[in-house]
Amino acid sequence: MKEIMLTIQVISISIGKIEDILLPKNDSSKPVKSGINKSSISHLNNRAVVNIKLNGINGDQQADLTVHGGVRKAVYVYPHEHYSFWNQLLRREIKKSEPLNFGALGENLTVQGVTEEDVFVGDRWEVGSAVFEVTELREPCFKFNIKMEYKGAAKAMVQSKFSGWYLSVVKEGAIRAGDHILVIAGKRETSIADQNANLLQIKNQKNLDF
Repeated sequence: MKEIMLTIQVISISIGKIEDILLPKNDSSKPVKSGINKSSISHLNNRAVVNIKLNGINGDQQADLTVHGGVRKAVYVYPHEHYSFWNQLLRREIKKSEPLNFGALGENLTVQGVTEEDVFVGDRWEVGSAVFEVTELREPCFKFNIKMEYKGAAKAMVQSKFSGWYLSVVKEGAIRAGDHILVIAGKRETSIADQNANLLQIKNQKNLDF
């Protein structure tokens, strides 16, 4: 396997507990369970060590393992580079003045130095004493709309192709914010950007005015 020369750093590690999230006021259905609300437990100002298990980050919970969690989707990664897009979009659409905190997209790892074009299914990431493998893109659901307080959030993620991606855990270990990521190439046949392009074609959605 070949090492890929990218300078990638973990800048935040976030976890969340399963809790009720409220549906929009005009929806009569009951609240739904979700672990999408994540809070940073290790960041560049407090580089706490976090343990990684085969089912994900120690202390993190997921309510629906068909969409997040389990072996193939143990850890969700999102690029810091996309935060400016979301801050601008939410400022315009819902007048949100405060910038998003790390973990706001529901991610476990906020990273810097890599985006979907650079990430391929089957790549391995060595971080701290843990080893991960890239598995697939994140496809947003209605819970993401609720989390972002914007009904167009899931559509915006699909159309922008700013999805982030999931990792499985190959080797348990410990990581912390500030760790650099060593990428070991897999077959490099399908990138997360490729998967995003396919998803957009399948969804056949009209453009939002970004």
